Amino acid sequence: MGRKNKLAHFSENLTFGNYFHYTFEELTKNGVPLKGKWNSDFFKNDNPIVLELGCGKGEYTVGLARSRKQTNHIGVDLKGARIWRGLKTSQEENLTNVAFIRSYIELIENFFAPEEVSEIWITFPDPQPQNAKAKKRLTSPQFLQRYRSFLKKDGIVHLKTDSDLLYEYTLEVINAQQLPLYYHSNDLYANNDELEVKSIRTFYEQKWLNEGLSIKYIRFGLYND
Repeated sequence: MGRKNKLAHFSENLTFGNYFHYTFEELTKNGVPLKGKWNSDFFKNDNPIVLELGCGKGEYTVGLARSRKQTNHIGVDLKGARIWRGLKTSQEENLTNVAFIRSYIELIENFFAPEEVSEIWITFPDPQPQNAKAKKRLTSPQFLQRYRSFLKKDGIVHLKTDSDLLYEYTLEVINAQQLPLYYHSNDLYANNDELEVKSIRTFYEQKWLNEGLSIKYIRFGLYND
């Protein structure tokens, strides 16, 4: 995407009523007005809230919103030009159960209050292959602790990845913290299990499948009591 298109998308993002972006100063000084109020003040309902972290173009955010009309969906990513696609699609399809936040995921706990989120999807994140960057993996103990600040006690976390390293690493973290593991597969499409996670394929996921790569999936909880 050329710089001109990116700038145009950044500008158009500001016109969408379901787009949220705050500077670091705004976050630290004033906080997020919708924190603890996403249901009452934005979605105007009591439906469960589902996050997609590192949402890219929002393919899962929008895809789940289409099939789950009684659930609210929020995609989070730093790349505004990518988020634009999800914003545009949600507007074109008049999806009222979709929002997007442009932010570093490291700041995610600033946006949600305790027990405000029911489900988290982490779809094809950067596996951060260098050991020195393990803390930046979105399933590291550091990130899981951030999620606990707003995920419900019975909330679910989904990880979908093409990375063997991230898949094995996440299973190790789950085991070390004795977290509930509900499902996992190192070759999701090789089995006949009927799973919602199979119903949406991102552009790159399909590309990797066409190249013969296997897709891994883990579904787990964050509380061991």
